[in-house]
Amino acid sequence: MTSVPRICILGGGFGGLYTALRLNQLVWDNGQKPEITLIDRQTSFVFTPLLYELITGEMQGWEIAPPFAELLKGTDIRFIQGSVDYVDKTQKSVTLEDGTELEYDRLVLALGCETPSESVAGVKDYAIPFRSIQDAYKLDEQLRVLEASTTEKIRIAIVGAGYSGVEVACKLADRLKARGRVRLIQSRDTILPDAPKFNRDAALKALEQRGIWVDLETTVSEITADSIGLIYKDQTDIIPVEIVMWTVGNQVSPALSHFGLPLNAQGKITTTDTLQVTDNLEIYALGDAAAILDSTNESIPSTAQVAFQQADFVAWNIWSSLTDRPLLTFRYTNLGEMMTLGNDNAVLSGMGIQFDGPLAYLARRLVYLYRLPTLDHQLKVGLNWLTQPLVKLLS
Repeated sequence: MTSVPRICILGGGFGGLYTALRLNQLVWDNGQKPEITLIDRQTSFVFTPLLYELITGEMQGWEIAPPFAELLKGTDIRFIQGSVDYVDKTQKSVTLEDGTELEYDRLVLALGCETPSESVAGVKDYAIPFRSIQDAYKLDEQLRVLEASTTEKIRIAIVGAGYSGVEVACKLADRLKARGRVRLIQSRDTILPDAPKFNRDAALKALEQRGIWVDLETTVSEITADSIGLIYKDQTDIIPVEIVMWTVGNQVSPALSHFGLPLNAQGKITTTDTLQVTDNLEIYALGDAAAILDSTNESIPSTAQVAFQQADFVAWNIWSSLTDRPLLTFRYTNLGEMMTLGNDNAVLSGMGIQFDGPLAYLARRLVYLYRLPTLDHQLKVGLNWLTQPLVKLLS
C-alpha cells in the first residue's frame, strides 16, 4: 500500500456519490487522507425520487440533476467521466474504456441497474423507461409535441404498476388533465404488490380520481410506433397509443459479469455482512449491484433508502479498514415508504405513521430536500422552493 491510500468508486448514483462524500468528511490522521476518485458515465448526479416532478414542471432539471463538478467543489474528491472496461483484482487496478488505468487500495462498486428492454418486441425502439434525466427530457419533448398538435386525446400506456409506474401515471394525468388517456398495465393481480396496504389504497384512490385505466393480469405482446399489444386471458388486443412508458424490472450493469467477481443467480455481486465482496475484502459493493441479505437472510430491496444507509456503512468500513479499527456489520433500518400521487398529493407510511394528501406531499419534499447530497445544493433548492410562489405571483 502507498503512503496515501487510493480509493476508487465506480458509479455516481446514491451508493457511489454518498460514499465518496462521507469518506471526505471522516477524520483522517495527518497525511493519511486518501485519494478518492469517483467515476461515472454521466456528468451529473440524478436524484431519482424527485424525477417525477419534471413531468409536471414542479421542479427544474438543475435541482434534480446537479453536475458532479458542482457537488464535489470544495472537496478533495476527483471526478472522472468514463465507463469501466476491466477490473484487475491481482494488480488492484481499474481500466476505463478510453484506456485510463487507475490503481486502488480500496474499490467500491456502485454501478446500479438498468431497465431491461429485450423481453418484448419493440421495447427498445419505441418505449421510454423512466430512470435517467435523459428519459425525463425525452418524455417531456414528446409530450410538448403532442400538446401542440391537433390530437384530441393523448393516449399513454405505462407498463408496470410498481412505485415508478403509479407515480408516473398520476403525474402524467395531472399534466394532461382532460386531454389525457392514461392506461396502467400490470401483469399481477394488484398494483404495488410489495407496498403497505395503506399506500396501495391511497394509490388506487388517486388513480380512480384521475380516471386512469388499470389493466391487471395483463401482459404485453409487442410495441410499435403507434400501438401496444395487450394479452388478457389468452386474448390479444391491439391498442392505439401515442407514448409507451416501460417501468418494468431491474437489470444489473452488464459490466459486472466481466470483473471475475462472485455473482448470484441474478447477476448481483455477493458480499459479506460488512459489504465487502466475498473473497475480495479490499472491494466493497452496494446498491443495486450488490446481493445483500438482512438479519433474517432475506434480500434487501434495491431502493434509494437502502443505498443511503449502505453508503454510510461502506465509508465507515473503508475508513476502519485503513485505520486498523473493527468493521461494522450492515443493518438495514426500514424508515418507511413515500410516493408522489400527482400534484400536491403523496402518501407516507412507516415508523408507525400513515398519512396522505397535501401534508404528505410537503413532508416528502422536505425529507428529500434534506437527503440532497450537499448542504450547498440543499440551500439552493430550498431557496428556490421558497421564492417560486412569489415569482409566479409577480409574473
